[in-house]
Amino acid sequence: MTDIIVDRRRDLLLLVDPQYDFCPGGELAVPGGDEIFEPMRRLVPHFTNVAVTQDWHPPGHSSFASSYPDKQPFETVELGYGTQVLWPDHCVQGTGGAAFHSAAPVDAAQVVVRKGYHREIDSYSAFFENDHRTATGLAGYLRERGIERVFLAGLAYDFCVLWSAQDARKCGFEVVVVADACRAIDLNGSAAAATESLRAVGALLTDSQNIG
Repeated sequence: MTDIIVDRRRDLLLLVDPQYDFCPGGELAVPGGDEIFEPMRRLVPHFTNVAVTQDWHPPGHSSFASSYPDKQPFETVELGYGTQVLWPDHCVQGTGGAAFHSAAPVDAAQVVVRKGYHREIDSYSAFFENDHRTATGLAGYLRERGIERVFLAGLAYDFCVLWSAQDARKCGFEVVVVADACRAIDLNGSAAAATESLRAVGALLTDSQNIG
C-alpha cells in the first residue's frame, strides 16, 4: 500500500554517502551497508529531483584516529566545534574507497555535495559542517529549485543521515527518512538514539514500499 505520494515538483531524494568505504570490505564498513541499494533503486524512479552526498576527506583529516598518536578509532577528541568521534581513515579524496558504489543509482543525481573536505572540521550533514555554522549551500540550492520535502536514504543512519535530516528540518524542509534504504553503525546504541532524535524533530520514518 502506498502511503506517501511523491510530488515530483516539490520533493527531492537525497542519497547519503553511497560509497565503497561504507560498504562491506571498506575502511569504515557499515554492517549491511550494501543492502541499501535495492531499495534506493526502487525509490529513484518516483523522483524528478535527486541529489547525492560524497564524503571527501583530505589525507590526515582531523577526524581520523591516525592523526593522533595516542588515539584509536571510535575514541573521541575535543575539537574547536565540540566532541568528535575518531574514525579509521576513509573516503580519502581520489581513492577507490571514496568512489560511489557501482550499485548505487547516482546517475540520477542532478547535484553532488562533497563534504568533509576541510582538514580541520568534519562534516556529517549534507547541509552544515560539524560546527553547525558552515553551510554547504545545499539548502539554498533546494530553495531555488522550489523543493519543500526531502527524502533521505543512505549511510550511515545514525550519523550522516541523522545529521542531514536534523539540519533539513532546521532549514524548514519537511523530512522523510526511508529506513529500509539506510543502515547504521550503531556505536554504543546510536541507532536507537537516532530514531528518537528523528521523531523528536518531526521527521517521518517509513519504508520504500510505502512510497509511490
